[in-house]
Amino acid sequence: MATDPKQLALSEKEKGNAFYKKKELEKALEHYNAAIGHDPTNISIMTNRAAVYFEQCKYDACIKECHDAIDVGRENKADYSLIAKALCRIGNAYLKQDDLENALTYYNKSLSEHRSPDVIKKAQNVEQRIKEAERLAYINPEISLEEKNKGNKMFQEGNFPDAIKHYNEALNRNPDDAKIYSNRSACYMKLMEYSLALKDADSCIKIDPSFVKGYLRRGATLLAMKEPSKAADAYSKALELDSKCQEAKDGYQKAVMSQSTDPETVKKRVMNDPEVQKILTDPAMQMILQQMQENPDAIKEHLANPEIRSKIEKLLECGIIAIR
Repeated sequence: MATDPKQLALSEKEKGNAFYKKKELEKALEHYNAAIGHDPTNISIMTNRAAVYFEQCKYDACIKECHDAIDVGRENKADYSLIAKALCRIGNAYLKQDDLENALTYYNKSLSEHRSPDVIKKAQNVEQRIKEAERLAYINPEISLEEKNKGNKMFQEGNFPDAIKHYNEALNRNPDDAKIYSNRSACYMKLMEYSLALKDADSCIKIDPSFVKGYLRRGATLLAMKEPSKAADAYSKALELDSKCQEAKDGYQKAVMSQSTDPETVKKRVMNDPEVQKILTDPAMQMILQQMQENPDAIKEHLANPEIRSKIEKLLECGIIAIR
């Protein structure tokens, strides 16, 4: 009695799978070829042979084999998941060739046949890579500078919405320029879009922590948002970078003067904050506070000492002292 060709094909396929798992690709290919000889209608054998080509870095052969497998599968009404597997393998081959557009196309075709979580993830990753490649291709510092200058001109003319448009394009062309974030933050301040102004100031600082203007923008925005203690901290950091910055000095003074000095409020803060009580009972701090009262300019000298500055800022934050 003759053996069923389909059974022979499955037997050869299993032998091929065993060699494939052991990375003995040529032997695996021999058995897959034999299997297809017994049953040329089996799409799974063809996609397995395509997998061998893929491992051998024969990506064009892998793609052709998968297309042939899809045709065979369609003719023989193969399950959608098998068609999807072949389409995904084509996508994998294109990805290895750095052809992101075709890879995404075939991942999406695979998903239209069968929604596999693994393929969904592959498609999302490729889509992100395409977007990042497009973003990087769009970067052009020279055009960015041109757009920045146009934005500056609009700003000087008081046309803040159009200035923002130019700054947006400047950032698209050069997203690592802290000065553009600083300029756009100033625009948002003029339009009283404080949350956006603060976000840009923070982006400016993140890109260039040594850029004084970023802290000045942050301080001004926080003052407008009625958060003087945070504003004082921003101006303090600006002074650490440039002790002679008049805008930072003025902003710091304005921030500390904006804090509440209502007697009842101050009393409650003192009673409820052990740290404040400790500062006020410290003889050295008492001497410093007395000196500041007699000579307001003395604060500049004391702010140069980080430990003393921290204590003074605490008292300023609580409204216990104020600078006039």
